[in-house]
Amino acid sequence: MIELILEEKQELDFDKLKDMIEEKKANVGAGYLTDQGALFLVAADLGISLEKSPKTEYNIKDIFIGARDITIIGRIITINPIRTFLKRDSDQESRNRIITIYDKDSSVRIKLWDDLVDFPEQLNLRQGDLIKVSNCQVKSGLDNRPVINLGSNGSIDLIVDDTKHQVPTLSEITVSIDDLTIPKDNLVITGKIDSDPRISEFTNSRGEHSKSLHMELANNDSTRKIRSVIWNINEGSVPKTLTINSKIKLIGVKTRVGNPNFGNGDLEIHGDEGTVIEFSEEEKPIENYVLRIISKRIDKSESRLLCMAIDKESKPYFLKINTKLFELDINSDDVIECYPNRILGNSIELTDQDSFIQVLDKEQEFPRGEQFETKIKNISNLNKPYIVEAIVLQMPNRSEVNTKSGELITVADTIVGDDTGEIRLVGWRENSSLISQLKIGERIKILAVVAVNGREGNAELSLKPYSEIIEVS
Repeated sequence: MIELILEEKQELDFDKLKDMIEEKKANVGAGYLTDQGALFLVAADLGISLEKSPKTEYNIKDIFIGARDITIIGRIITINPIRTFLKRDSDQESRNRIITIYDKDSSVRIKLWDDLVDFPEQLNLRQGDLIKVSNCQVKSGLDNRPVINLGSNGSIDLIVDDTKHQVPTLSEITVSIDDLTIPKDNLVITGKIDSDPRISEFTNSRGEHSKSLHMELANNDSTRKIRSVIWNINEGSVPKTLTINSKIKLIGVKTRVGNPNFGNGDLEIHGDEGTVIEFSEEEKPIENYVLRIISKRIDKSESRLLCMAIDKESKPYFLKINTKLFELDINSDDVIECYPNRILGNSIELTDQDSFIQVLDKEQEFPRGEQFETKIKNISNLNKPYIVEAIVLQMPNRSEVNTKSGELITVADTIVGDDTGEIRLVGWRENSSLISQLKIGERIKILAVVAVNGREGNAELSLKPYSEIIEVS
């Protein structure tokens, strides 16, 4: 009865209706009316008949917090992975996952609990499928918006014949970069990758170490570029090849007002672990690369070799090589041929059985790393790799600092100089040990070091995982 009244009188909420019930009980039939009896009188005052059965099937825009045993129909836009956690009150393990669906007017998140989290696999559900969700209840999410809770009495059914329902397909709701005008949720966006995609690590809101995918998406003529971030990604769900100029579709993302500190002030695109990346056009298969090694560094803890290399056009690439698979003796200045198992922008991975690498004749016609050699006074291009020959001018400093996420990390720095000037050299985390080993007066060559903005806005040199420091006699 309450649900029926709240549905027909949208201007009312539960608290107002409760006050009206109490007023009837106090003024009309003091001591004789139950809550339900008073509700009949309130309904009569509002001109609502309670004789018909309450509606159970709703459009998404019409659901309201507190509704129970309702049914909704919508098309899937995202299916998030299962999350396992311990309940605070009992330390009992529990599982949940979120599915987001939409209809012609709105969208809503569906939270599946415990045994129901396997519904998507059991029904072989995919993005774009039309489903019927029955016997669910509506609760308030952390953002005070309705969230569908599906418990043990609930069910999900796949609707095979979706022509009877006026729910647009994923293709029909797809928009381009030029169509984005306001912040909006649950979008399907097409665009062209306009910067080298990269994966970085961060600590998420649950205090867990996670990864995010960063890139710029642009329209066809690159007159509009939008910063795009997919948070909490699983690297296995990212396509094996994502390179500049690839035309892709992001399914299940939202737009937000951009942060001017990270972009051009335009909108930004944000996704999460439920976002799917598809190619808008058929991609060419992975080809082989012929590259010259500029620097190398062995990461023994991960059994991998990290290198910077260049192609015949002198474009830099960053290689991650599994040393358990490939026991090659690779050195700076070597020329290699490789078939990667993953290409992410200018990052190349040779980490599984699908990849291949061999060393070629280094004396063949191929550019060398001389074009990256520079004097300190000429260092200006940020995030460009350099080769710098210099003398250590200061005893290295080593300290520990807290990041914004509360992580304690090691950083080391020193001052190096040549005949044109001096500059600060810094190494974070595992790179700090390379700097700590330096001695005053030592002459060194730093391979594949990157220029960044320092503490006071001045350029400084920052070591990367593939950077190498060699002593010059």
